[in-house]
Amino acid sequence: MSKIKIPDNRSSLIKKNILCSLVFKGISALILLILVPITLKCLGGYTNGVWLTISSLLVWIDQMDFGLGRGLQNKLAAAVAREDEREARKIVSNTFIMLILIIIPAILIINGFVMIFDSYPLFNADVAIVPDLRQALVVSVTLVCSTFIFKFIGNFYMALQLPAISNLIVMLGHSLILLLTTLAYLSDIRTLTAIATINTISPLIIYLLAYAFTFGRRYKRFSPSFRLFDWQSIRSLFSLSLRFFLIQVSGIVLFMTTNLLISNLLGPEHVTPFQIVYRYFSVLLIAFTIISNPFWSATTDAYERGDLTWIKQSVGKIDRMLCLLFFGIIAFCLASPYIYNMWIGDLAAIPYELTICEGIYFFVIISSMCYSNFINGTGILFLQLTISVASALVFIPLAIAATALVSHNICAIVAVMILVNIPGLIINKIQLTQIINGKAKGVWIRK
Repeated sequence: MSKIKIPDNRSSLIKKNILCSLVFKGISALILLILVPITLKCLGGYTNGVWLTISSLLVWIDQMDFGLGRGLQNKLAAAVAREDEREARKIVSNTFIMLILIIIPAILIINGFVMIFDSYPLFNADVAIVPDLRQALVVSVTLVCSTFIFKFIGNFYMALQLPAISNLIVMLGHSLILLLTTLAYLSDIRTLTAIATINTISPLIIYLLAYAFTFGRRYKRFSPSFRLFDWQSIRSLFSLSLRFFLIQVSGIVLFMTTNLLISNLLGPEHVTPFQIVYRYFSVLLIAFTIISNPFWSATTDAYERGDLTWIKQSVGKIDRMLCLLFFGIIAFCLASPYIYNMWIGDLAAIPYELTICEGIYFFVIISSMCYSNFINGTGILFLQLTISVASALVFIPLAIAATALVSHNICAIVAVMILVNIPGLIINKIQLTQIINGKAKGVWIRK
């Protein structure tokens, strides 16, 4: 049996993937920016706010794989470092089959709740304005659940240190969304259900095509097989995956509950300006995700081989890039009034203080993400898990209290988002420094 090909130059492969990812992610970012005014024109500010809140809830469903995608990424990268092709295929098979076993009951359970309970109080939505909320929810849940079975393909490519391919798949999905949304607008098909269907079926189509190409042609030797499914191996995979899952869910709590809090405390129409600013700064998040994500599996490879020197040098490069991020945030804040005017015109009013608050939030969250990607690559997750869960638990009560104290100002919620993420940034930096210097002991190196 042939060996897995391992890159001779880890840093060179990272540079190539960053360059390609910049192109793919750049196109994706542009598409998402273009989608904002088109979707606003299709739905209007109120219904668009409801759709954005639904979208944030769908992120929860997207993480119902219990972190199996991330677990696959680490386990597969380690198998590649050991040149164990049979183990690699077994990991792929276990992940794919477990996803199928999770998704079937998930679709039934979630749609059951949607059909039984009244969803309008949850979204604080008016049935006269949004008459098809239940229908939109059922369609969205079914298609998103179906999609994430195949989303592990992205983690498969990231484990092979080819994140650019994962970004290409996402870009193609966004392109199809833009095409279909434009056609819906021109055809005067402007319902919540139509937009929900377009946004959820497009990625599914692309991932199905990617699955066929990946395991039917390019990497056929890694194709999932039921005969390789091993319950004994599941325990190890699921243990690592569950830790990733809890970290992911804790982060998602901040994003999802923010939209729900804004919708319930201030009204659905206030979700739109928050999300517009979020989309604006997401350009920087995308850029730094492109830069930092390739280091995840590369760190797994280096850590398996005991190459701490390479990890230390790579962290130094990220530190210098974060200095540039600080000035980039300032530039984005200064330019925001002009960008908003060109981008959305008078479709929505954006308070300048909201831009400043979200700018600070993005600096904290991006910096923390860059360091956590290195830590994730080592599989040392205990501290990060503890801080993430604690932050998620205190966020909702703090956000409600802060909003009440400052006369229901949306910036109060963003300020709490900043506050609960700062401890994670500080601890990630300290822990990573100890790991790369070979000084991590006790809780600092606990998995």
